[in-house]
Amino acid sequence: MKFGVVVFPGSNCDHDAFHAVQDALGQQAAYLWHQSTDLERSDAIILPGGFSYGDYLRTGAIAHFAPIMESVKKFAARGGLVLGICNGFQILLESGMLKGAMLRNRNLKFICRPVHLRVENVDTPFTNALHPGQVLSIPINHGEGNYYVDNETLETLQRRREIVFRYCDANGGLSDRTNPNGSLHHIASICNRGGNVMGMMPHPERACDALLGSTDGRAIFQSAINAISGTYSKPKVAEAVAPQR
Repeated sequence: MKFGVVVFPGSNCDHDAFHAVQDALGQQAAYLWHQSTDLERSDAIILPGGFSYGDYLRTGAIAHFAPIMESVKKFAARGGLVLGICNGFQILLESGMLKGAMLRNRNLKFICRPVHLRVENVDTPFTNALHPGQVLSIPINHGEGNYYVDNETLETLQRRREIVFRYCDANGGLSDRTNPNGSLHHIASICNRGGNVMGMMPHPERACDALLGSTDGRAIFQSAINAISGTYSKPKVAEAVAPQR
C-alpha cells in the first residue's frame, strides 16, 4: 500500500508524515513534488503541514494552483483518499475540495501544544478504527486554525455528519476553554460528503510514536489502510441531528 506525500515549497511536516506512514505503520511512502502531475500510483494522498509558498496571500491560497493539485482533485473525484493536515487542510479549503475557511486564532498567537479531540464520526475511511466519542491526544501547531463557515453550510455539515473531530477536554466535554483557536462549534476536522477527503488541523503524524507522548494518531492512518485494503466498507451516507454537547 502506497501513500503519496505532496511536497510544496515551505512544507515542513512532509518528513513527519513520511515517517509515520513508513516507519510507524509499515507502509510504502513516496514524496510527490508540487510541480509534478504524477501521483506515482499512490493509494492515498497526504497534503502535509507547513507554510506552503510562505503562506503568501492566505494560507494555502497559492498551493491550490500547483500542478500536482489538479491530479489530486481528479484522484479524489474518483474516490481516492486525500488527507490534508494543518496547512494541507487549509489547501483543501482554498481548492474548494472542502467547505469553509480558516481565520487567525482568536488570541492572534501561534499555538503549538497537545490538545484533546472527540471523535464525532467513525463512518469514514479515516476514522473506522476509532469509536464514537473516543477522545484522542494529538498536537496542534498553527496560527490560522480558527475554522469558520456560514450558518447554512454549518447546518449541512452537521446534517450530513461531515464534522469528524471536535476540540474537547480529556473527558470529551466541550467548553470555551477547550477550544484552542476559537473554531466554530469546536470543529477540528471535516470531510467531504463522500468521506474520502478529510482535513484536520491537529497533526496525527506527530502522535504516532510513544516517544512523542502519544500514539493516538496511528488510528487515523490505520483507518485509511483498512479502507484501502478492503477491511472496511463505507456505509451509506446518513443524515444526522445536531451533536450533543
